[in-house]
Formats: sequence, structure tokens, C-alpha cells
Amino acid sequence: MKTIITALIFCLALWGCSSPAGNSTHLKSADVIIYGGTAAAVTAAVQLTKMGRSVIMVSPDIHLGGLTSSGLGYTDTGNKEVIGGLSREFYQRIYAYYQSSETWKWQKMEEYGNKGQGTPAMDGDQRTMWIFEPHIAEQVFEDFVSEYKVEIYRNEWLDREDGVSVENGKIIAITTLSGHTYEGKVFIDATYEGDLMASAGLSYHVGREASSIYNEMWNGIQVGVLHHGHHFGEMNISPYVIPGDPSSGVLPRISTEDPGVKGEGDQKVQAYCFRTCLTRVAQNQVPFARPENYDSTQYELLVRVLDAGWNQLFNKFDAIPNLKTDVNNHGPFSFDNIGMNYDYPEASYERRREIIREHESYQKGLLWFIASDPRIPDEIQEEMRAWGLARDEFPDNGNWPHQIYVREARRMIGDFVMTENEIQGRSPVNRSIGMGSYTMDSHNIQRYITPEGYVQNEGDIGVHPHEPYKIDLGTILPRKEECSNLLVPVAVSSSHIAFGSIRMEPVFMILGQSAATVAALAIDADKAVQEIPYALIRQTLIENDQVLELE
Repeated sequence: MKTIITALIFCLALWGCSSPAGNSTHLKSADVIIYGGTAAAVTAAVQLTKMGRSVIMVSPDIHLGGLTSSGLGYTDTGNKEVIGGLSREFYQRIYAYYQSSETWKWQKMEEYGNKGQGTPAMDGDQRTMWIFEPHIAEQVFEDFVSEYKVEIYRNEWLDREDGVSVENGKIIAITTLSGHTYEGKVFIDATYEGDLMASAGLSYHVGREASSIYNEMWNGIQVGVLHHGHHFGEMNISPYVIPGDPSSGVLPRISTEDPGVKGEGDQKVQAYCFRTCLTRVAQNQVPFARPENYDSTQYELLVRVLDAGWNQLFNKFDAIPNLKTDVNNHGPFSFDNIGMNYDYPEASYERRREIIREHESYQKGLLWFIASDPRIPDEIQEEMRAWGLARDEFPDNGNWPHQIYVREARRMIGDFVMTENEIQGRSPVNRSIGMGSYTMDSHNIQRYITPEGYVQNEGDIGVHPHEPYKIDLGTILPRKEECSNLLVPVAVSSSHIAFGSIRMEPVFMILGQSAATVAALAIDADKAVQEIPYALIRQTLIENDQVLELE
């Protein structure tokens, strides 16, 4: 089955790389054009097909599913009761795959620990599974598009300069760098970056708003706030090449700029990383390799952290089936590449590729450093040497994830801006199109030097909602005067800190389905997406098993 998928992806990738001979204006039309290959893009396409509308997915990605199929298998569920519709069906399909003994190649089902984030990994009563391997997730997304016969064109990149045709406040067509043009009645931007939304001229924000903008506590610069343990605490580690000597220069990956004043806004975004899939099974292992441009000095800070007695390096090697892990950032110096992604949201494709390559080199170098540098304590080095990349994951990309974790990029300023006030229940949401429940979670944004002369991280925030919260319809709708036929279910209209909760993959799938529902109803009524009565949207969503509130 996996061989068939690989062949299919290869063939489709070839189509996307070149225009048909002699035709640089290849034209395709559908009721709805979805730009993106994320999990939200897939659920949107499936929902539109179920509602009888023609749809084309124009995907810059070859592999479908975004982070869900690119290493983030230890799902950020929050309260699983609020995950409904196609999002829940995705996790039910995952469960079905793991009921087969053939899926358990390196481990027996009964040997798996069944531990998830606040919930069992496998929920037999609900027939859902929340923890999974990357290739199984990708298979489920491929099953979706195959069963619903979704027309999809891969490796198709929007021409962000001249590729969005807008007339009278409506997108008429989009054109990709290959010269292919796609016409539709309604468009959905399901990318992490919000590229279609931005190219269409919509209002958006990059970075943190000042806390005063939306009367929030946790937005803006958060100097002095230390959450989650992803900071240097009171270790008092010197940032200088020669400890305590500023004249010796500053160690790599520490900013010498003033971090700013608490509560003020900036244009910096939370750190990115890759969610690597590792294994201890020797037969399925690819050893860590030394990157070509490896520089051990980039990791000097980790040595000082370990020398200070920190011993949690393996705490986020979260177990997924078949003796593998979803590895996430953990601690003051880890896999998050802090401060190296600020220009990513607005960058050209080539610049983004440079940023991604730098992140990959940094993270591969860190794995090699821990496994090989003589300054690493023996017990840590011995443990790291027992791990390697999983040979049966991402085989066409050197066993490295296809998708970098774009935790945050552009965020639309739309019909309704979700803030921490709605997340925390201080302000009402009257037009629910789905629910969220996860912590308002921002990873670190800066690594700076304190006035006392020590290194510290800034921006890591973890604040739990009091209870599951509703997500307003307006978060996926542009302002009507800016565009009347576009929906944005990923780069949604929200403040930085609110997005820290909304940005979870199950929620993106929920919002993808809801955006598709609005698109189909707008086409039926021949109206702007902002003009569809909420009562009709609500009724249709409930009929399709979305969870809009909890009793």
C-alpha cells in the first residue's frame, strides 16, 4: 500500500513541476479552490465533496497532512470531547489502522503503553486513537482524497506577486509558478503561512500585538515570565565565550539586542523546529549523521546547561507506536531554533527554503553533537547513541520530516478577532463553528542577555483555558470590504496568544470542515461568505457532527 502511495505522489509531483507542453496558461475550474496541503485542506475538500460541490486542491506540498503527517503524532488533544466531525473521523480511521496486527511491525499492540496527552492513546469506547506514526497519518489523508475522488494538484506554488486575480472584492482565479490557473467561485487558504490571504490584499498581523491592543494579559513581550521549564531559570549561565567576560564575545544563538518592555508588541514569531521521529530499534534505524557544515560551537550553551545540573534532555521523547518517538523541544536549549525565523512569514520561497535548511542543519547538528561531543556526560551520550532516525518514515526525504513546524506565521485580521478574553471565557462567542481547549501555548521567541549578565529565554507561555471555548465564525472570514469569497481556516483571525491555543492540528481540521461548509452554503445562495445566516451554518455543522458547545 505504501509503495502505491509513493508512486502516486511521484507521478503527481511530476505533473506539478512542469506545465503541459505548449500551454503556459493551463486552466482548471471548480466551485471551490483550496490552496494548501495541510490537514485543514483535506477536511475542507472532503466536506465540500460530501455537500455536492466540485473542489480542486492546489497543494504546494507533495505529502498531505502538514504537521499531522510530518512527525506530530503525539497529538495536542486538550479535551477530546470537543473534537467532532471529520477531525474525529480522522482519529477514528487512525484507530482502525492500529486494530490490524500488520500495522504493529516493531511492537505488539499489548506492549504499547497507551499513553497520550491527558488521555489514553487508544480510546476503545470511542474507537479513536490520538497517538500515531507519521506514515499512518499520511495514509489516512490519502484514503480521504482517494475515497472522495478529490481532484488534487501537488507541488503547485502560488505566484505570490502576480498570481491572484481580484475583481470587485472577489478572487476570480489563482495562478501558480508553473503557469497553471485555477478558477473558482469561492477560495480557501489552508496554508500555515496565509500566502493566498496575503496575496489577495487582506489585512493581517505578524508577531505579537501589544497587550493593550485587545486588553490581554499574556500578549506582547513577556520578559520575566518563565513558564513550562523552557528557560534558564536561576542557573545564572554566562552568555559570553569566556564566562563572565563580555569582551570575549557572545556565544552563538544569543541575541545582543534589548528584548523590549513587558507588554509591548513586536514582529517576532515563536520558534520553529522539526518534530523528528526516532527509534531505538536497530533494524529500523538510520544513525545520526554529521551535517556538512557542522559547527560544534553552535551548541556550547547546552554544555553549560548540562554542567549546571539540568538533566531533562529526553523528557519530550514522547512514545508513539512501534517503539518510535515524536520528539519535541524541551528545556532551555533544545530543538527549537530560537530567533532564527523572524522573516519566515513574509519571506520569498527561496528565503524560506534557506531558513528551513538552516533549521534542519541546526537540529541535525544538535543530534550529532549530543551523540558525539566528548563534553556531553557519558550517560546522556550513551542514551542518545541508542537512538536513530526511523528508517520507515519519510523515506523520500532522508528520513527527515517533510514539514517544518510553522507554529505561527501571518494571522488574518478578519471579521472577528479571537483573543485571550474569548479563550478564557471573559468575552462571549455567539457564532460557534467549533471548539478548542488546549493551553494558550507560545514557544520561546527570544534568547537574550539579562541586565545581570546572564542568558535567558523569553516568550514561552502556557496558560490553560478555564474550560473548552467556542471559536467564532468571524475568525475564518475576511472583512467583507476586503474579500467576499475567501475563507481562512488556518491563518485565522486571532491575537498571538489566542492563536497559541487555536493552532492545534485537531482544531485546524475542525475549522477546515467548517470553512468548507460556509463555502458550499455561499455558493448555494449566490452570496458573499459573510452573508450566510449563522443559523443555517450552525444547523449544517451540527448535522455533520461538529461540536459547537458543551453542556
